[in-house]
Amino acid sequence: MDDKIKKWEPENFELEMTTHWSFSERGDWATHDNKWRGNWSPYIPRNIILRYSKENDLILDQFVGGGTTLVEAKLLNRNIIGVDINNLALSRCKEKTNFEHEGANGKVFLRKGDAKKLDFISDNSIDLICTHPPYANIIKYSENIEEDLSHLEIKDFLEEMKKVASESYRVLKTDKFCAILMGDIRKKGNMIPLSFYVMRIFENVGFNLKEIIIKEQHNCKMTGFWKTNSVKYNFLLIAHEHLFIFKKIK
Repeated sequence: MDDKIKKWEPENFELEMTTHWSFSERGDWATHDNKWRGNWSPYIPRNIILRYSKENDLILDQFVGGGTTLVEAKLLNRNIIGVDINNLALSRCKEKTNFEHEGANGKVFLRKGDAKKLDFISDNSIDLICTHPPYANIIKYSENIEEDLSHLEIKDFLEEMKKVASESYRVLKTDKFCAILMGDIRKKGNMIPLSFYVMRIFENVGFNLKEIIIKEQHNCKMTGFWKTNSVKYNFLLIAHEHLFIFKKIK
């Protein structure tokens, strides 16, 4: 795999300095690709990891999916626990992190598990949470995994996210950060602010909200279909997500 990689880091990378992030090129360095539907651009975890952690820290991604965060942590010399309920995701993550590169010394620990019950992780042991949960059942990532949150309607999804928030708070060290990317949903022409519902859930378990970052979306699938319908039924296309940065304080 290493011989096929043309570049190991983004060109002319600069840390984001505002609350508006826009990456027209999603990022193709190291082992990154866009073959896992809904995975986030590696520019997002790279910015989060560099700003809110230091080398040799222990990071958690409890919705590891396509493995983007794992790759960035390894490249940036952070250790990371990658959790997912889906064996297919874990298999892909193992493949994506199976590389050697000078200076990429982060250790990757993969674990099949439920983000709502991280009983294999000790209290106050994680230096940074950096994760991208599903947006309720907008994209279904499995067929018959009962614990998979991507099968749930909004009401049930939000109820289960309370458990995710509680576990996130428990495992994170005091004065450390939890970064979560969430999108909103449109149903029957009306907006459902799913991201802000999730934001309130994390605040309610004790997190302080440090930042709200608007992350611009590019090259969304079915754009032509939705353009036609947005004109026909008079609604705006959703072209952003919210990246929340929470802090656990004393």
